[in-house]
Amino acid sequence: MVSSTEERGEFALGWKVLFASVLGVACGASPLPFNVIGFTVEPLIAEFGWTRTQILMPVTIFGIIASLLAPFFGSLADKYGVRKVALYSLFAFGISFAMVALTPTAQVTSTLYIYYALWVLIGLVGIGSTPVSWSRAINLWFYKRRGLALGILLMGTSLAAITVPKLAVWGIENYGWRSMFAIVAILPLAVALPLGYFLFREPRADERPQAIAGVSGNLTGVTLRTAMRDYRFWLIWISIAIVAGSFGGAFINLPTMLADRGLEAQTAASVMGVLGIGIFTGRIITGMLLDRFWAGFVAFPLLCLPAISCYILLGHDIAFPMAALAGFLLGFAAGAESDLIAYLTGRYFGMAHYGKIYGMLYMPFGFFSALSPIIYANVRDTTGSYDPVLSVALFAFFIGGALLMLLGRYPGSLPEAEAAPAGKLAMEAG
Repeated sequence: MVSSTEERGEFALGWKVLFASVLGVACGASPLPFNVIGFTVEPLIAEFGWTRTQILMPVTIFGIIASLLAPFFGSLADKYGVRKVALYSLFAFGISFAMVALTPTAQVTSTLYIYYALWVLIGLVGIGSTPVSWSRAINLWFYKRRGLALGILLMGTSLAAITVPKLAVWGIENYGWRSMFAIVAILPLAVALPLGYFLFREPRADERPQAIAGVSGNLTGVTLRTAMRDYRFWLIWISIAIVAGSFGGAFINLPTMLADRGLEAQTAASVMGVLGIGIFTGRIITGMLLDRFWAGFVAFPLLCLPAISCYILLGHDIAFPMAALAGFLLGFAAGAESDLIAYLTGRYFGMAHYGKIYGMLYMPFGFFSALSPIIYANVRDTTGSYDPVLSVALFAFFIGGALLMLLGRYPGSLPEAEAAPAGKLAMEAG
């Protein structure tokens, strides 16, 4: 049992870093593209006549590029310290996101490809502003209440889900969809970046929790090569792939699903806000449960909740209360999944090579979250309904959750890493 003094100690030391990290996640490349692109469908159809699949393709391009680069950015954070990686990437993401406003107005063949190219740029520079970076620092500051701290960290995506859809709709209605991208880009550039510059850093060796270091004070953990020989790595990888592939398309296409069922854009934005509340709740509750119970017992029931959302969304007309319930359950499970990736990485594989391993486990999350929206959209374009893909997703959520029941106990000990050069330690602390 963790004493209240011990718990206060971790939060007393790390709260400034945690606060900056929450805003970094909220304003980073993980939530912003996914929270705005669904509201560009109707304006882009009206202006260019593109299909839903073409319009949602950019988030797939972004997600696939970002997921493939996640291990690379993770290794940079391991090698050079997470502060530089997170802050430089946050700046580059904000600039590149604002540049989508430069999409040409004329309907020419090249317009679509220019639009796609801008999203390629977002994918190339943005992944360092996601939890791949921020969660490394939190895992280094917290151990006894790591689950809760990660839950609070990842509340950033729920803050985005609560606020950004309303901002996006307001921007589109008042200034057009192009200006909306520039407006939303203010969040990483003017909010998260200044706070991160002054507050965000990794702990010095004497500030780290003792449990994540060996007798010599170095971080403990297995290498990526060793982790990839472990069956638990692949159970987690496959579970993430299945759940992300089911969730990503439902999340991005939810505004158009609700429009198909007779709800207006502002009402759909309100449902997305409820989804954000679900993510917020899922983060905190999952984090608290992970600090008290084995992850498999926590994960399975929580990852089954979106199956209820899929059932609710099947059919035709839907009233706001049921739409809100579907959004809440979908968001709650999304909060649980993101918590689990960071938590399981640290508990099963340690912190010595956390960035690389987390990057590899983030890869299926980013890849299938990105691929899923165009699958959903293509089903809608082809059949005129989302029901076929929702029916498949309903069962996929159960399977993804059940796989985590096979992980087994956390390892009792992990090998100690070699000492880092003094210069590197100085960079990480600074």
